[in-house]
Amino acid sequence: MNLLRESWDYIQTHQDRFLEALRVHVELSVYSLLLAMIVFLPLGVLAARSNRIGPAIVGFVSAARVVPSIAVLFLLYPYRRELGDLAPFWPTSFALAVIALTLLAGPPLIINADAGLRAVDVSILENARGLGMTEWQVFSRVQVPLALPVAIAGIRTAAVEVIASATLAAFIGAGGLGRFITSGLTLYDYSLLLVGAIPVTLLALSAELSLAGLERLVTPPATT
Repeated sequence: MNLLRESWDYIQTHQDRFLEALRVHVELSVYSLLLAMIVFLPLGVLAARSNRIGPAIVGFVSAARVVPSIAVLFLLYPYRRELGDLAPFWPTSFALAVIALTLLAGPPLIINADAGLRAVDVSILENARGLGMTEWQVFSRVQVPLALPVAIAGIRTAAVEVIASATLAAFIGAGGLGRFITSGLTLYDYSLLLVGAIPVTLLALSAELSLAGLERLVTPPATT
């Protein structure tokens, strides 16, 4: 309890610093997840609709999941200037962190989008075509709604991974709540570590619960 009290006292006395770190952490997470959805969900659709290259795409991203997030960050670090030029409206370290986190979020988005679309019963699609629907209508009105719960499960996994891994952005000077964690570890100050760790945990839990609720909301009712 003393650690929690000391952590709360630190937040109260350094409120501006804490709120700035929280803002940066949330922005890192949101921008990375949105970019990943824009880039990788279409790849998941492509993988599901192509029996020729689909398995290769899914196999590659499944293998990529074993690469630690900190390894991705440091592999990209030598190219920080070039990557920073892709987003000149952001500081270089922030842009590098966003790109690394976007890559980290890719595998669950691709895998779940592919799995959700492939899991739709072929007979349902054939019935839709028999009703006179075009291929686009079958995809957008039948296949996507039925695959949506699985796709959202992938977004949920990606969101939690991104929020947790955004703490590593502190290693390259991008800021965020990871600053308190790294400082606490360096100084052996566990109350300072908790200033970063507890909010990150709460953010991850909030994302998990809200997206799990959305997943249940879009899941079709079971039929008997």
